[in-house]
Amino acid sequence: MSDNWPVDPDGEEGSDGMRKYDMRIIADKVDEEEDFPMDPDEFVAEYGEYPIRVNYKTVVPMSDIFEYVDAEEFETIVDMHKAVGNAMRAGGFWEYHPKGSSPEKKHA
Repeated sequence: MSDNWPVDPDGEEGSDGMRKYDMRIIADKVDEEEDFPMDPDEFVAEYGEYPIRVNYKTVVPMSDIFEYVDAEEFETIVDMHKAVGNAMRAGGFWEYHPKGSSPEKKHA
């Protein structure tokens, strides 16, 4: 884990009081009413270096996840969640794959 994070990923600011992971941390950065439609590039420009804990032992900059986002715009927060979830799977950030393109990986 980097010592140069803009916030401690497990501290009050980085995890909102408790240890939170990936999607939850990303979703906390947006306002469902005001931020959509959203340009993912602008979002990464603002939050790209923000630490995202993807599991109990791994923290990556948000920009690493968004390298796998295949969208030029998110119309809604649901669109953002779907694109980020697909990116997390495509980038190998998630070990859990209940179904879909990698059912042979960890199951529920």
